[in-house]
Amino acid sequence: MGVPKRRVSKARKNKRRSIWSQMTPPSLVECPQCHQLKLNHRVCPRCGYYKGREVIKVAE
Repeated sequence: MGVPKRRVSKARKNKRRSIWSQMTPPSLVECPQCHQLKLNHRVCPRCGYYKGREVIKVAE
């Protein structure tokens, strides 16, 4: 079983953990059909359209 040979310093530990603060949130775009915000390159969860055609049936 692997065991660390030396203690990880506070600076090294904090450098590893700091990447989360640098990440950007996903960009949202407006759906051309229902004008709700949705993720890029995804089917709209509200109307079910993608690239101008209905992909999934959405119960209303």
